[in-house]
Amino acid sequence: MKLISWNALHGMAIPPVQESGAEQALLRLELAVKKLDVDLLGLQEIDHKQSRSFHIHHVQEVARSMESKYWAFAPTVIGTPGEKWHAVNKEESKIISPNKGSLSETAYGIGLVSRVPVMQWHRIELGRSRIGLPLAVPSKRGVGLAYVRDEPRIALVAELENGFTVAVTHLSFVPILNFLQLRKLQRELSKFPGIPLVIGDLNLPWGLPERTGWKSLANKLTYPAWSPKIQFDYLLLRKKDLSRVTIKPLAIKELGVSDHLPIGVEITEVKPK
Repeated sequence: MKLISWNALHGMAIPPVQESGAEQALLRLELAVKKLDVDLLGLQEIDHKQSRSFHIHHVQEVARSMESKYWAFAPTVIGTPGEKWHAVNKEESKIISPNKGSLSETAYGIGLVSRVPVMQWHRIELGRSRIGLPLAVPSKRGVGLAYVRDEPRIALVAELENGFTVAVTHLSFVPILNFLQLRKLQRELSKFPGIPLVIGDLNLPWGLPERTGWKSLANKLTYPAWSPKIQFDYLLLRKKDLSRVTIKPLAIKELGVSDHLPIGVEITEVKPK
């Protein structure tokens, strides 16, 4: 199974371009997904009917590009991050998939698309910081600083037919809290069947995720995309499960989308003889 995590920055071109409409934005996203050529794609910072992305349902369009019927979108907020938003309160809006949930409002969150059949979807709430921080954000003039209020953080979990259970997440940018969120997710994920994997933008530098007893399957500087200096994006497996799998690195082509680079591996379960 070729597995990739990607913070897609709502499909934004890097360097930024003057958008001409939904057709251009869709084509850029489609080309990026086809370059990845992946079996399972975990997505962070994706939009649902946002005006800034021409009201595109990102996860559904990625699934179309991957020719997959197994996909889900988990909104973290209703509204637009950095502007006006509120937490997801309706149970039917917490997981949106072809046969589960409904959502008519503008939203933002995380998603997962799989060519491997998904047996069950789950959502894990991880909380949020009550304080924000000044963060570097891409702009037409390059990079600027903006005060960003933290949004609720969650994980979207897929139990796969092939024996893996994958959780995609985008953790808080607030130090210490993000590490505690990761530990909570790892504890919760270990309750599910299958070999657990955590993938996503963890906002944890310097290999900190490996201090949890889990192994980083790919070591790659992922941020910022135009001159990577730090790894925020990870694929994590419990160290005790390393003997149960084989891992091959993936060479990922330049996409021209997002301020994060994708990160991925090919992972296969070793069946006992």
